[in-house]
Amino acid sequence: MTPYAESVQALLEAKEGEHIQFKEAKRRFDFGDAAKCCCALANDGGGKLVFGITDKRPRSVVGSEAFEQPERTRMGLMEKLKINIDFQIFHYDEKRVLVFDVKSRPIGLPVQYDGIAWIYEGDTLKPMPEDVRRNIYNETGVDFSGTICVGAEIEDLDETAIENFRSKWIEKSGNKQLAALSQEQLLHDCGAITDEGITYAALILFGKNAAIIKYVPQAEIIFEYRSSEESGPANQREEFKSGFFS
Repeated sequence: MTPYAESVQALLEAKEGEHIQFKEAKRRFDFGDAAKCCCALANDGGGKLVFGITDKRPRSVVGSEAFEQPERTRMGLMEKLKINIDFQIFHYDEKRVLVFDVKSRPIGLPVQYDGIAWIYEGDTLKPMPEDVRRNIYNETGVDFSGTICVGAEIEDLDETAIENFRSKWIEKSGNKQLAALSQEQLLHDCGAITDEGITYAALILFGKNAAIIKYVPQAEIIFEYRSSEESGPANQREEFKSGFFS
């Protein structure tokens, strides 16, 4: 049995529920409905949205023509939901099976689509109850990004990164008076630094390479480029250990 066949066989035997949803979608499937499904899967801890397999047992592979450009769909879903989504395409008995792999929501933040945080109750989509939403918000506790990094100094921040931020802030707000502020005042005004010191947010956004390695070694930015929609290793992958605005 090929790896593809084994993967599809595992899907056929999987239990449908909060972490996996099956849609026949032989011809098409509405993008908005797919976004709601992915939203609910993310809010329930992540899972898979499968097209081309029946949802009723005994399941069978019927094949799906939905989302003929899955990479475009994936990018659209990530733009709407602000979460990471991957996909795989399997061909089983010459029938196409498309699987979107939806990652879990961030800690302390429910995922929303068009202003509604969706969840699954059994196989039914429903808006998230207020008490569930409140419990999610309470997960974060203290905001790590706003705490002071003991030992960090203004010299640990990259001036070029700060100026990149300044130009983006002016562009976004239209407030040209920001151009006259000193870098230190600019960082005070946006809350990146306080009278008590440098926040971790300031390091993550503007930190020099040495400061990132010293104070927040787990922080990095990963860039990947793929020339096709096929899953697998990226054609280009780069990892950056510097402030985001660098």
